[in-house]
Amino acid sequence: MAFDFRHATLENGLTVIAETSPDAHTAAVGFFVKTGARDEPRELMGVSHFLEHMAFKGTVHRSADAVNRDFDRIGASHNAFTTGELTAFHAHVLPEKVGEATGIIADILRPSLRQADFDEEKGVILEEIAMYDDNPFWRLWESANERYFGAHPLGHRVLGTRDTVSALTRDQMQDYFDRRYSASNTVVCAAGAVDFDRLVEDVRRCCGHWRSGEVGRTHPAFHPHEESVRVTMKQANRAYLAWLCPAPSVQDPRRYAAAMLAQVLGDSDGSRLYWALVEPGIAEEAQAQYDGHDGLGEFVAYAACAPEDADKVEAIVLKELERVQHDLSERELANARAKVSTAVAIAGERPEGRMRRLGSLWTYRGRYASLEDEIAEIERLGIDDLKHLAREFPLRPVLRAMVLPDSA
Repeated sequence: MAFDFRHATLENGLTVIAETSPDAHTAAVGFFVKTGARDEPRELMGVSHFLEHMAFKGTVHRSADAVNRDFDRIGASHNAFTTGELTAFHAHVLPEKVGEATGIIADILRPSLRQADFDEEKGVILEEIAMYDDNPFWRLWESANERYFGAHPLGHRVLGTRDTVSALTRDQMQDYFDRRYSASNTVVCAAGAVDFDRLVEDVRRCCGHWRSGEVGRTHPAFHPHEESVRVTMKQANRAYLAWLCPAPSVQDPRRYAAAMLAQVLGDSDGSRLYWALVEPGIAEEAQAQYDGHDGLGEFVAYAACAPEDADKVEAIVLKELERVQHDLSERELANARAKVSTAVAIAGERPEGRMRRLGSLWTYRGRYASLEDEIAEIERLGIDDLKHLAREFPLRPVLRAMVLPDSA
């Protein structure tokens, strides 16, 4: 199925992009706002995620019930998500419903932010934070992330903390919204059986009055330093371990080699960590991944095991991190390349997958790369590319984190 890329910019700076194909049976549309936890003042941590919830609480045109009814009426599969770096609202629909889906999302992106709704939803957010606080893996990740990034805003928690969310006011949220949710900080992205010219006109009708705004993002210096973090919690009955190392940013062309190196090291099955730890029964889980961010990146290795095996697991992980930098084989690279290419292609078969990929990449990089271009970049990688990457970003953990049961 062939896709054509289209691009337009409205007079207020809002970007509209799409990968269109008349052969697709469905279409997907999403609004991507370049704002997330890293863009929040530390005292307002969690406001982006809170705003995601508030978008579904109603507008001057729709009540919260009407928002849900209207999505149901057009048969939309819809959702939203917030990360450290972006917030997105999207819907997957039949082609003839793209205009209506666009109108609903555009409307909820100008929420009423009523005080009563704000107060009610704050309780929901605090319950969500409490739920994740009881999750050992989540505790491990947040503790590791905060200590690894330190004062850098990438260390902010997406959900916020009980203190920051409890102290947040409706007026502070409104001020953050007014600054960050501008037209020039938003990308509307679509994929599938989409009439692009009509989409642009629909977006102009719904969003042409949005304020343009000059929205920036800070990029403070980041200097990781070696540190170990140990947390105990009564909810844990296993040991949860993580190791973090610097890696290329999402804009860096070396990101492909970084992703491939992580695949060889720690795919969920068939990787070095799998064979060294999971297959022999030393650990229940053992994986590694590359996380690219705007301006920074990191490698993360992770394992879960019996508390008494934690030291043994760490020794094996550190050994594999060191070894993979020196003795990569062509067979391993070929296997990893095939898995990554297959995963990318599968995700691109559905308009929703293409829409999410396209919107995220544009938000990070501000330019287009086709699915075929990215697969070609992966296919071009050789052993020397991965070894060169490993020399520039050695897999030597600068942070080691561990969550253990209280009794350990």
